[in-house]
Amino acid sequence: MQSGQDSTATRHAGRTATRWFAGAAAVAVTIGVGFAAAAPAQAWSGGGGHDTLLAPRTSFTMAPDGSSGATQGGDGIPNIDSVKKTIYTYYGDPGTGIANKDSSPYITEMNGIVANATAQLKPEYDAAIAKGEKPAIVFDADDTTLWTYDMEVGDMHFNYNPAEQDVWVQGEKFPGVPGMVGFVNAAAAMGYTVFGLTGRNDDQKAATLGNLTKAGYTAFTSDDYFTKWTGNGASQQPPYITCATSSCTTVEYKALTRKHIEQDLGYTITLNVGDQWSDLQGGFADSILKLPNPTYYLPSPDLPGASEPKLAPRTHFTMKPDGSSGSTQGGEGIPNIDSVKKTIATYYGDPGTGIANKTSSPYIDELRRIVAIQTPIVAAQCFVEKKLHRNPAIVLDADDTTLWTYDMEVGDMHFNYNPAEQDVWVQGEKFPAVPGMVALERAAQKAGCTIVGLTGRNDDQKAATIGNLTNVGYTGLTPSNYYTKWTGKGASQQPSYIHCATASCTTIEYKSQTRAHVESRQGGRYDIVANFGDQFSDLIGGHADRTIKLPNPTYYLP
Repeated sequence: MQSGQDSTATRHAGRTATRWFAGAAAVAVTIGVGFAAAAPAQAWSGGGGHDTLLAPRTSFTMAPDGSSGATQGGDGIPNIDSVKKTIYTYYGDPGTGIANKDSSPYITEMNGIVANATAQLKPEYDAAIAKGEKPAIVFDADDTTLWTYDMEVGDMHFNYNPAEQDVWVQGEKFPGVPGMVGFVNAAAAMGYTVFGLTGRNDDQKAATLGNLTKAGYTAFTSDDYFTKWTGNGASQQPPYITCATSSCTTVEYKALTRKHIEQDLGYTITLNVGDQWSDLQGGFADSILKLPNPTYYLPSPDLPGASEPKLAPRTHFTMKPDGSSGSTQGGEGIPNIDSVKKTIATYYGDPGTGIANKTSSPYIDELRRIVAIQTPIVAAQCFVEKKLHRNPAIVLDADDTTLWTYDMEVGDMHFNYNPAEQDVWVQGEKFPAVPGMVALERAAQKAGCTIVGLTGRNDDQKAATIGNLTNVGYTGLTPSNYYTKWTGKGASQQPSYIHCATASCTTIEYKSQTRAHVESRQGGRYDIVANFGDQFSDLIGGHADRTIKLPNPTYYLP
């Protein structure tokens, strides 16, 4: 461990604080190796159901600022639904948005961090006292001392709302972060002065202190608790904080407040604890402790002239699509959902409005490459099989294979699927075409293939879906060759050619058995030369000579 200078007067913002605790408390920053944009999955052939390689990526490189959306390709971006499931697993959330308060991988990790940190308290305290210092520890609030998961996920569904946050703050609704009540109280009992330093504002200070007391903390006092000014009345920017621009960054506010604690108040900050890297940047602390939090990301630039590359999020991740990695990766090893959103926005050319750029984006570039590669291959197969009287066909999924749903999924639903709202978009025929796919469909049709549609949309949406497809330029999809899923009402019943292992068919059962029907005598005895889909579940199960996976990180349908 590096120790700080003996005299607080010699401390400076450029000083890099070291990680205090080994083991679970240490956070290693791994710089990942960049991956080239992934080619579309198409690595199996034949109708026997050998689904080699038809599975999502599990290794990702992602910069925290979203810039990887310009380089990684759609399948190289952590899928947001898989990220959510991974976060749920980590917090022991069964899918309700409420964290398990008794047992979870998060609680286990926090217990390990706190145990290691507690073991360091007395040696660090004794060392500071021996040097004639006044040892202090600084704690952030949200997800450092107070646990916001149920608000962030159960209430806000990963979409931050400051007005709703204030309702939770004023209502003093947050429990303590696992293990931290005991740690803070132990530090205070040992003799440390405990400071609070949060981005919550002065209007929230009284409620924050009340919530901390309610959660069991005994060490926080109003005099030693720093909240941010509002600019109204007496709540003004203090003189010890000077910012490079008219609006202070998080690092300027927090680092310069720590400087004030050390240089003006005379304390030695032996430890600075936070869940965001911006809580820790900027120096003025001997050591730092980063707590895990993949549920949001609050970036902030370094202080002017300072560079702290080690105080930055991970960039390489291993994540299984089913969310199970939440039990093994630790909080820092889970792709942060805010960084995932920014990466997706970059990929689709979305400036932050939830509306994709329809002219130019990494997504459009990737689709054009896929279409340019696949069109001549598929058209040639259609042409040859037509000449041989083999009745060739291609199968096209709907959402994000022929019709582009980004503006609905992101701009309207904010990554939280709503079937009633989806039906409004479907019946309104609001979706543009997926870039390049109209041209591919026409080329396949011209070369002799019948175009077959196969979607998870239901029979009540069939007419509107075909109308939408026609409106945006598709010419080969008709009611007789467009398969939608039954509703179970009236005449819309499960067809005889679908046999499911359970009462409710899976996507793979429905789609693969429908493709088998298309290739059967009853279904027209077509030979499906190519099957296109944006989900692996569109492709698994055989009954196509070739599968082509289109990129889509905005949702995952296993």
